[in-house]
Amino acid sequence: MLHLGLDLSRRRIDVCVVDDEGSVVEELAAFPDADGLRLLAGRFAGEEVTAVIESMTGARFVHDRLEEAGWTVEIADAARVKALASVAAKTDRIDARLLATLSQRDLVPAIWLPSPGIRGDRELARFRLFLVGRRTSIKNRIHSSLITWGIAVPVTDLFGVSGREFLSGLDLPHRWMETVATSLEVIDHLDGQIACCRQRLVEAGRDDPAVELLTTAPGIGDVLAFTIASEIGDITRFASPNRLVSYSGLAPRVIQSGDTDRRGPLTKAGPRWLRWALIEATIWAAKHPDYAEAHQTIRRRLGPYRGPKVARIDTARRLTTAIWWMLTRDEPFAPRGSRPPLAA
Repeated sequence: MLHLGLDLSRRRIDVCVVDDEGSVVEELAAFPDADGLRLLAGRFAGEEVTAVIESMTGARFVHDRLEEAGWTVEIADAARVKALASVAAKTDRIDARLLATLSQRDLVPAIWLPSPGIRGDRELARFRLFLVGRRTSIKNRIHSSLITWGIAVPVTDLFGVSGREFLSGLDLPHRWMETVATSLEVIDHLDGQIACCRQRLVEAGRDDPAVELLTTAPGIGDVLAFTIASEIGDITRFASPNRLVSYSGLAPRVIQSGDTDRRGPLTKAGPRWLRWALIEATIWAAKHPDYAEAHQTIRRRLGPYRGPKVARIDTARRLTTAIWWMLTRDEPFAPRGSRPPLAA
């Protein structure tokens, strides 16, 4: 068997080939496109090949193309590779050799790779959030323009009917009026695109039993349910609720040494879109009878500055725990005291 380490960059893939004895057989380079990968696979036709590539943009494309050619391909966690085998000098060739060696020694810290279907669902949910972010940025720019010229906003919603009438009647310099008008046109276009994305998202979620289950939890509607389900993927890869909480990045950092044991800020590991969806759900989940008492207790205990932030994170962790039980047992959300208890 041959073990290949692949170091991917924008213009090339550095490849190191190692045999079962750990000896370097060959070092070469390939183009990171479909033709280049086809030529690379053809070079080792008839051989049993195991390849490793670090997790980065483009790694999944390389993975899919080489697996189609009959290779066994793993994607390694870049941070864990660095922790496992740091090197004094770092070059693309050295990185490729390091990955090949990890493969030969069966030490690859491989990550879970979602199926093409789950990746497509993630793309849909993430693109909707991308569009929402661009719309928010443009709205903030309009607010900034009004502040620049000392204009107070007399309406609650600047982009509603009364707010549009207010904006159309402003007496701003010509260039600023142009940018405001253009910004409103872009906002209207983004509104339409976001609505289309939401509709596609809702239609896709109708065929997903996980999405249907998640909508039974407090604070989780169609959009959040679809986002959470696609970001979690296969729930069986999490052995416990704590593993899912850790994956979501809602767990605190642990600083422990000797008699010292304290908790730091959130790790913020894992997909930020999952963390956003879980925290967003707490806006309404915090009012649910299962969570309201603990949420309010933390707010009062920690005061008006830290209290709301910590309370939301705590509620998000509890909700994440409930989600693990729901998806693991394939049962809808149930209030505390029911059998079996699904709420944290």
